[in-house]
Amino acid sequence: MPDRRQPDPSTDDNPFAAPPEGRPDQPWQPRQPQQPGGGGSGGGPSEPGGPGGPARWDPMDPLQRRARYALLAGMWGFFFGIFGIPSVGLLLGALAMYWGISALRGRPETKADPTTGTPARPGGLDSLGPAARPQRAAAVGGLVTASMALMLAASSYALQLTYKDFFVCRDDALTRTAELQCNNLLPDNVLGDILKVQR
Repeated sequence: MPDRRQPDPSTDDNPFAAPPEGRPDQPWQPRQPQQPGGGGSGGGPSEPGGPGGPARWDPMDPLQRRARYALLAGMWGFFFGIFGIPSVGLLLGALAMYWGISALRGRPETKADPTTGTPARPGGLDSLGPAARPQRAAAVGGLVTASMALMLAASSYALQLTYKDFFVCRDDALTRTAELQCNNLLPDNVLGDILKVQR
């Protein structure tokens, strides 16, 4: 019988390849990522989740949840303000401001205790370590969009209060002619041209 071919070295990393001749079967185990310096399995600083690796979002952490809620509520509040629903935009903007500020303030700073040797711990998002950067960006983005949503809602309500007579006249008009006469209650400027009833 001719000699069997030696296994190709390029297939040594194939988890589905048959074991070399003479080696007993082994149960399958997931492969550990290799470090850049070679060798090694598990727990190194270069691996995801290690001390030097990228931090993962923890949905159980209230600070991280509030930062994400602030961003989502701020964006939706801004969209509702643009689409002419200022009441919902005002509510979402106020919630986004609350969540964003509480996420940035976060936990109070703990001072070092010389009697027990407990070191000082930073407060707020700084207490999260590497996970603080994306959460801080989300909280700040939520504050920015919440501010814009609140400005849109405030300008909408201010416009309705300033030109209340025009809006009441337009809503109460029974004919097109009466509706057009309500334009006399608007100022003769760009804003009046935008709000006036078109012929």
